Amino acid sequence: MASSMMMWKWTGSVSCIFLCLVSWVHALEGIYDVTEFGAKGDGRSDNTAAFQECMNKAAEEGGGVVLVPRGRFLMRGNLNVPKNVTLEGIWRAPQRGDLVNAGSVLMPVAGKGDEEGTPFLSLNTQSTLKGLTIYYPEQVRKNPPHPYPWTVQGEGDNCTILHVTMINPYQAVDFGSKFCGRHYVNGLYAQALFKGIYINQCYDVGRIENVHFWPFWDTDPSSPTWEFTRTQGTAFLFGKVDGEMALNCFSIFYNTGMHFFRGSVDGGEKTSPGCGVFTNCYMDITPCAVRVDDVGASSGISFVNGMFMSGVQVAPSNKGQVKFVGCGFWANREQTYHACLEGKGTVFFNGCHFSNWDRQEKGVACIQANCEGLIVLGCEFETNREDHWKISLGSQVKSAIISSNRMAKGVLVEDRTSEEADVQIGLNTGL
Repeated sequence: MASSMMMWKWTGSVSCIFLCLVSWVHALEGIYDVTEFGAKGDGRSDNTAAFQECMNKAAEEGGGVVLVPRGRFLMRGNLNVPKNVTLEGIWRAPQRGDLVNAGSVLMPVAGKGDEEGTPFLSLNTQSTLKGLTIYYPEQVRKNPPHPYPWTVQGEGDNCTILHVTMINPYQAVDFGSKFCGRHYVNGLYAQALFKGIYINQCYDVGRIENVHFWPFWDTDPSSPTWEFTRTQGTAFLFGKVDGEMALNCFSIFYNTGMHFFRGSVDGGEKTSPGCGVFTNCYMDITPCAVRVDDVGASSGISFVNGMFMSGVQVAPSNKGQVKFVGCGFWANREQTYHACLEGKGTVFFNGCHFSNWDRQEKGVACIQANCEGLIVLGCEFETNREDHWKISLGSQVKSAIISSNRMAKGVLVEDRTSEEADVQIGLNTGL
């Protein structure tokens, strides 16, 4: 018996020594485990202090990776991810539904009812959020749903989000209220009920890739939550961005897909408008796919290989170029036009395809142009109607080039420009 007790004590001592060595090696390598600081993924215990202590420890020792194992980690407070620290879970694919039991799930409850409150997660210069699922357990399927602050807010250069699912945030990612240069987002999946991602005050090229706003929480089209998002929601918001690069971005069932405008500094002074390139972007089933209040006058924005199930609106305040190359447009039942264009900037359509506009047969043209400049080259206007107007040129148009297009059932272009305008229409087929 004594020998068995001695063996047990020896084995226990070896185990303790081994665990200490593992912990020491992890720390030496810059790897930390939140459970070693008391975190519990039981869905009931408040883990705010344990997570923050672990991340602060990593930051004090020069930065590192803070690991979150499988579990449901309740958070009654807010978290600040310090500079050079990565908060990383074991997420590897998008998740959906109410009872999220797979992977590393963070469950915030703070800030309910206050959309202007402190964000749940704050990122700093060179800090990263990776491999996590975030689920608000107290959110409700109502119109309106519970307002919450931003789920993630960044401040500083190189704030990064990699492979994250946000099941039901009210507002998902704020990379605009504070300076947030060279941000990087890749693999963000969310049903953002009100606002998806806001980018502003980025004075050096930011990048977003594979961002997918879709019903990851509420899949019932008749839900009051859907009605709120359809009438109030915006998926992508862009203020002052210098050379923003967006790739493979998608949204569906929002009131506005992408909105471009003059951002503000600290919610006050307006900045200059931004510019960027947007490739393989798909804004699906929305009254307004792209809304442009203003973009940079010297560089503007470009969409390449885009798909838009609705219309484009360019406001009178716009001064920059708006370009669509190789894009497809088709309409929902309520949509009248595909493009309503105003402002001083030139709008370009090159190699685009248009179909199903004016389904209510109100006599509305596919492109209603009242901007100063319009260029439509090599596009196809698909229709079976003899009276389907393709382009309407308003009195504010100073110059237009409409050439080499296929306009089924007739080259129907309405010209209401002034005598001083220079309008060139030619080499279009009406068959």
